[in-house]
Amino acid sequence: MKLKALLVALVAAILALAGCAVDGGQATNDPEKPTIRIAYQTFPSGDLIVKNNKWLEEALPDYNIKWIKFDSGADINTAFIAKELDFGAIGSSPVARGLSEPLNIPYQVAFVLDVAGDNEALVARNGTNINTIADLRGKKVATPFASTAHYSLLAALSQNGLSPSDVQLVDLQPPAILAAWERGDIDAAYTWLPTLDQLRTTGKDLITSKQLAADGKPTLDLGVVSTEFAEANPEVVDTWRRQEARALTLIADDPDAAAKAVSAEIGLTPEETAGQLKQGVFLTPEEIASTEWLGSEGNPGNIAVNLESASQFLADQKQIPAATPLKTFQDAIYTKGLPGVLTQ
Repeated sequence: MKLKALLVALVAAILALAGCAVDGGQATNDPEKPTIRIAYQTFPSGDLIVKNNKWLEEALPDYNIKWIKFDSGADINTAFIAKELDFGAIGSSPVARGLSEPLNIPYQVAFVLDVAGDNEALVARNGTNINTIADLRGKKVATPFASTAHYSLLAALSQNGLSPSDVQLVDLQPPAILAAWERGDIDAAYTWLPTLDQLRTTGKDLITSKQLAADGKPTLDLGVVSTEFAEANPEVVDTWRRQEARALTLIADDPDAAAKAVSAEIGLTPEETAGQLKQGVFLTPEEIASTEWLGSEGNPGNIAVNLESASQFLADQKQIPAATPLKTFQDAIYTKGLPGVLTQ
């Protein structure tokens, strides 16, 4: 407990002095209304559609909605520890880490934003003579530590007989990866869209998360909610999930409208964004509420097994002290109201 208390105090101090978010977020500031704080990232997803169309603002008029931009799941975990967030869009690897020792973050998985496909990949820079993953030995490889990309990079290295110490790992956020790439400071990087496609213009894929998923190492982008917030405001969680499900339906039924909304958030053309959306795997609301993913009320789905597997891998890689029991992850799946809240 002393370690956890010290960690929380340190995180709070860091946030107070510097802030871990990319920006402070914007909200409709009515002092008479409570504020819902939502962490988002700029990878193409239904979450950005909800934000751009102001669907939550329309569906929850009695609340201020504050969207706060982050560059990685590690920073979102930090903000949850400091109790600065209510909802967040975050990768499955940082969620597995967050639910494990020593963080033990009190949040729950309430939605599946996407399954990583070709929208996350390990790319080698042209001119480095890197043609295979084995060629990375001794090379500088960047990735955001404690992210799904970091998890996938470690898995790719392990599959090819390399340990993390066999390469020069560099902890960089996606914007910094692009800058280091353009300077020639790194040889390869594992990251996600939209930065990934910028790297691909002067590099080549060595492996994608879609390929790793086929080999038993899938990664996901998840929507999490603070346990305290969910217990106090279950009707808000229902509304939030309905809007996220609405966005998935738009991606499937009207990809042009989906691309237009996402493009406005990530600064690319709708045509470029449409191509990026096609690289992800977006489930239907019905699939999300199935036993394969979130499950139904009182019966958490197999996503808990996915998180347990990620936890075991992180423990094997000495990223966390020990693997976390399956029950911890099952208890962290927010199944209240499922499947009705997503399929009605």
